[in-house]
Amino acid sequence: MLRTASDSDVDTIRAFRNQAANRVISIMAHEISADEHAAWWAKASVDPTRRILIYERDGVAAGVVNFTDLELDGDRKTGEWGFYLDAEGLAERGETLPAWIEVMKDATGYAFDELGLDDLSGEVLEHNTVVRQMNRRFRFVEGEPQTRYADGREITVLPISLNKLNRRKPKGN
Repeated sequence: MLRTASDSDVDTIRAFRNQAANRVISIMAHEISADEHAAWWAKASVDPTRRILIYERDGVAAGVVNFTDLELDGDRKTGEWGFYLDAEGLAERGETLPAWIEVMKDATGYAFDELGLDDLSGEVLEHNTVVRQMNRRFRFVEGEPQTRYADGREITVLPISLNKLNRRKPKGN
C-alpha cells in the first residue's frame, strides 16, 4: 500500500535512505545529514511536481517512492520515479523479494492509474543488475548509458522508461 508521506515520516525516510544497501545503488551515495534531509523535505514536501509516498507492508513503513518532474497538464502526462526499501527490516523478516515486487506494482499502478501518466521514466546504475532485471520484468526499457560523476566517483547511469500501453496489467484488469 502507498500513502502520502507526512512530516511524521521524515526520520523514517532518512533512515531508509541512509542504509548502506540503498546508498550503494544511489547516484548520491553519501550519508544524508539531518540538516541536508530537513532542507530537502522543506522543498520537496511542497513541490507540486513531486509526490513522496510511503510504502507500507502489513501496516509497517517499508519503503519510500518518489515521483518527480511531474507534468500533469499537457497532452502527454509524464514523470520520473525512484524508490528504496527498508532493506534491513525486510531482510530481517525475509520479505525483501515480495516487498520489492509489491512496491513496483503499487508504484507503477499509482503512476498510470492515479496520476494518469502516459510515460514514466527513471534511472538505474549500470552495476545494479538485480534492479535492472526486475525493471525488465516490469517492461521498463533501458536507454543509452551515461557517464556521470557524483560523490567523488564515476558512475554509469541508464535511463529507463515505461509507456502506459506497455505496462504489465494488474491481474483482473
